[in-house]
Amino acid sequence: MSTASKPIALPVTAVTCLEDRAHIERSAVLDLEAGVQRLRLGPVGALAVDRTLHAELTGDHPASVLDVRIVRAWTPRPPSPSADDSALRRRVHTLEEERLALGRRGDRLRARLDLLGRLAADLLREIGEGAGSGETECTRWSVELDRVDGERDIDGEQLRAVEARLTVLAAELGAAQRAMDLSEEEPAELTGHVELTVEAAAAGPAELRLSHLTPCALWRPAYRAVLDGSSLTLETDAVVWQRTGEDWSDVRLTLSTARSALATDPPRLGEDRLTLKDRSAEERRTVDVELREEETASIGPAPVLGLPGVDDGGEARVLKSSAPVSVPGDGRAHRVRLSTFTTDAPSEYVCAPELSPLVTQVVRFGNLSGHALLAGPVDLVRDSGFSGRGTLDFTAPGAAVELAFGSRDDHRVVRHTEESRESAGFTQRTVVTRTVRLHLSRFSAPGEHGDRVVAVRERIPVSEVSAVEIRLHQDSCSPAPDAVDADGIVRWDVTLPPGSRRTVTLVYELSASARVTGL
Repeated sequence: MSTASKPIALPVTAVTCLEDRAHIERSAVLDLEAGVQRLRLGPVGALAVDRTLHAELTGDHPASVLDVRIVRAWTPRPPSPSADDSALRRRVHTLEEERLALGRRGDRLRARLDLLGRLAADLLREIGEGAGSGETECTRWSVELDRVDGERDIDGEQLRAVEARLTVLAAELGAAQRAMDLSEEEPAELTGHVELTVEAAAAGPAELRLSHLTPCALWRPAYRAVLDGSSLTLETDAVVWQRTGEDWSDVRLTLSTARSALATDPPRLGEDRLTLKDRSAEERRTVDVELREEETASIGPAPVLGLPGVDDGGEARVLKSSAPVSVPGDGRAHRVRLSTFTTDAPSEYVCAPELSPLVTQVVRFGNLSGHALLAGPVDLVRDSGFSGRGTLDFTAPGAAVELAFGSRDDHRVVRHTEESRESAGFTQRTVVTRTVRLHLSRFSAPGEHGDRVVAVRERIPVSEVSAVEIRLHQDSCSPAPDAVDADGIVRWDVTLPPGSRRTVTLVYELSASARVTGL
């Protein structure tokens, strides 16, 4: 049984890109002969995982796969460029050779200057010793000193010329290397081929399907939101990076959030012992409380530095490209369009002065893409063009989406707080009164008309113990709040005409008994 010397092409036809790897499918039509034969297919990426290699013959042809394996070969690059290399690569090689030669010449000149310096020192020492002993060879001493100084000047000038040329070469070589990095790819030194052993009962064509996993490929979701009046267009893209050693040309691309590398073993159960003890007399007399910050948000992944993982809501999601795509194996980001939809998106202007003095435009719309929107960055585009970049959280199909489109530069909010504390003598209760004043201003251009409603949100504490009471002074608030929710968020809808100013006042009190400590 012999192996065919000329390999059979085995192109990539479908790719399932996972969070940190890719599942590649290849197909080819083989012209089989009767009996057992070994075929050489490829080339394929040398990074393919051997233990995931799977091959099968489809169709009605009576044949079966006996063995399949990947054979890798290493072909080192020659030290000098060949005639097939580009002019840019040959230019880089010429510059590197010239830099190496100039470096050696500079080393020789420095060694010669060092030797001439020692020679001049020996000559001066000889002149000093001879003059001290009465010798008078002024002519010879002058000639030798002039010759040494002349050679040092010549060598020093040559060294300066060499260093200047090295500086110019470094700039030219850096520019050439950057141009080569952008325009060319280093040919792979490690290549792989598939050796397939098949047994056919009769001669004829058979279709081969081969699949395997490969590293150095990943994807992340990205979005582009275009706001045109009250209409919003959301484009869902997949940003794909791959450096698997080969290009993906016109492949069926599938994006999956499955994490096949994670372990599936359940966590171990450990003991959790609870111990009860009696409270001391001091603990019975007092109630220790403290103020803490609570963020009201849905449970999600913690933010991480660098490239985050794919947030799929705990369920594996599969997205597919509607048309064949091509992704070069250059390791750069390539965007692939997945879906687009347009919907009505009413917007409002929101401000939370305790967190930020900016008034932000918030757009609300429903997810009409037909699939879940995974968490990822979103490019924001308004009438004036690109306005910034935001973040889109995980959103189920049909769920509501809130997207901030940046702040308004023509609004200003200033926040002032006051606090007073007093104790009642008879009840021994401590009463803390806080007053929050918000000054809103709208700076409008000449000729601008129309009122603008700004939703202003402030918060008041929420007590979890009966010994501490929180009371909102509705009569002292100006104007009266439009809504107060269970989380202590107070809301006003403030109307601002062009060039106007408004002041919002919030007054609430915190009352605690004498047993309470920590306030």
